[in-house]
Amino acid sequence: MRKFLMLAAVLCTAIVAGCSKGGDGGPAAATGGDAITVGFSQVGAESEWRTANTRSVKEALVAPEFRLKFSDAQQKQENQIKALRSFIAQGVDVIAFSPVVESGWETVLREAKAANIPVVLTDRAVDVSDDSLYVAFIGSDFVEEGRRAARWLVEDSKDQPGPFRIVELQGTVGSAPANDRMKGFKEVIDADPRFQVVRSQSGDFTRAKGKEVMEAFLKAEGRDGIDVLFAHNDDMAIGAIQAIEEAGLKPGEDIRIVSIDGVRGAFEAMKAGKLNATVECNPLLGPQLAQIIRDVHAGRPVEKRVQVEEGVFTRDQAAAELPNRKY
Repeated sequence: MRKFLMLAAVLCTAIVAGCSKGGDGGPAAATGGDAITVGFSQVGAESEWRTANTRSVKEALVAPEFRLKFSDAQQKQENQIKALRSFIAQGVDVIAFSPVVESGWETVLREAKAANIPVVLTDRAVDVSDDSLYVAFIGSDFVEEGRRAARWLVEDSKDQPGPFRIVELQGTVGSAPANDRMKGFKEVIDADPRFQVVRSQSGDFTRAKGKEVMEAFLKAEGRDGIDVLFAHNDDMAIGAIQAIEEAGLKPGEDIRIVSIDGVRGAFEAMKAGKLNATVECNPLLGPQLAQIIRDVHAGRPVEKRVQVEEGVFTRDQAAAELPNRKY
């Protein structure tokens, strides 16, 4: 009996040792014992762009290299802060998140830094007093996107005397893309006296809200009071197109429309002649994010600001480009 018990003890010790090393078939191997654990908090699922962005991140951060803990904030900052604190409590290796708004992150980011957990910002920036609270920011230049939308409008209007009355569908109030796209657009438009933004209101980056706000704009300004719509994303523009059509007007003709993102829905609208131009904002950040996380986890230096390549597309290009769109 004593020999049997000794043999059993040896076997148990071997099994435990094998499991702790992630040996073949052991629990650690199944869950990725050496995997990089990443806590990722997403803004929500408010648009085609965001859905594509989430899919890109999930497809890039997969086992066995990564163990992804994903949280959807449903466009609420309080949900996102709770998620980040949960990631800190769980002791993840890296935190990545796309912030709902720019401000209000100082405290929780200091908590992550105190726990020695590096933070990577994706898509949207934060406004903090100490930029060492995050190691890198990967995303678009939203100010430049606003400028590109305005430059397209100026170029498209070069042979017309004006004046042009513009309505603006803003993104989520306080968010980086809403603030920056407005800033970039205004910077260019204000230099040309032919253009005037007569109304500007948040459509919260959603189709439903874009339609609702555009209906209010049309009611306030009348059928002939709006020449141009600038929407901070394609989804709001697509919602607004429905409102314009229901008002008996032709989107893309009676009201020229320029928006931002470059989703498939925008290319379909351009092909149909209902949207004039879209400024690309590339959501497929997953592979670049994965590489940044690898480098950070390995202690290798990373660029503080990583930018993606983007372009501007008009309805003349829509039919040819549509088959190439991945989102």
